[in-house]
Amino acid sequence: MKRLLLFGNLPYALPILRPLQAAIRARGGDARWFFHGDGAQFLTPDEVLMPDARAVLEFAPEAVFAAGNWVPHFFPGVKVHLGHGFSVPGKENTYSIRGLFDIYCTFGNHDHPEYSRLSREMGHFRVAQTGWTKLDPLFDPQVAALPVPRDRPVILYASTFTRRLTSAPYVLDTVAGLSRSGRWRWLVTLHPKLPDEVKDRWRALESEHLQYVETKDVVPFLKTGDLMLCDTSSILMEFMTQVRPVVTYRNGGAEPAPHLINVTETADLEAAIERGLRHEPEHMARVRTYAEDIHLFRDGRSSERVLEAVERFIQNDERSTLRRKPLNLWRKLQIRSRLHHWQP
Repeated sequence: MKRLLLFGNLPYALPILRPLQAAIRARGGDARWFFHGDGAQFLTPDEVLMPDARAVLEFAPEAVFAAGNWVPHFFPGVKVHLGHGFSVPGKENTYSIRGLFDIYCTFGNHDHPEYSRLSREMGHFRVAQTGWTKLDPLFDPQVAALPVPRDRPVILYASTFTRRLTSAPYVLDTVAGLSRSGRWRWLVTLHPKLPDEVKDRWRALESEHLQYVETKDVVPFLKTGDLMLCDTSSILMEFMTQVRPVVTYRNGGAEPAPHLINVTETADLEAAIERGLRHEPEHMARVRTYAEDIHLFRDGRSSERVLEAVERFIQNDERSTLRRKPLNLWRKLQIRSRLHHWQP
């Protein structure tokens, strides 16, 4: 494969697709980008952006890799679904099959069985267990953690933006007090969609013991922490693939997840963090089991596995063995309208 397209519609696509771009380039391939919506402004000068759908048709990619749940059906090439995050318990439309993709790439034993069942049932797509391209740098020893002193444990704090689920306004005062003690070093990153007044309150906590981190690449942040404090954000799952402990504040669900140390009162946070840092063998065994369930691979080669799966699909002409995809006329009209492209 020499001509490949990376498709995104929000900035979160960048850290998912860039490791794949690196793998394509290492093979001598030509990887180009197409964005619908926000994100293209963050491309670097050496990354090639397709200006419109007509340019994509002229480029004629052999495969299109999408970091989301939709892809332009009229683009040439095999359509590959990479996923934009781990499936969170209780989240709707985790396995929403829209009849647009030829291959779904799965992360581990958590999601692979259900996608495989749907593939057998529907018959119009294949499934490949590859791991998630976004995590390749997390397991690459050449990608550095943040340059902070390692004189004490480093605690990460991250939060979702959903109003009823976020912990950001509620744990702030407790974290402020814990940081003033100087026992631990704190690194804080918040979802960009959180209200500015909440983010400003966290920024105001910066000190020699607490650093506010703003970045679109969370991998160095994740690699730095010894423990994470979070709520329900899926970033905790990315962190946990390293087999490191997570303390959550009101994570939700009828029964606390055994791989998490969950508290419902801010007064219990300090003791929960102390427990997590002790690495109790029984608890860490649960963390490892969960980490291996959601992401099977720890070799940083998920992008390579994606490319190998697509190459096999093309070489074996597997598209000809698939059932016809649903017509989905309304969805296809919506896609053409989004891209302002009505030609065949």
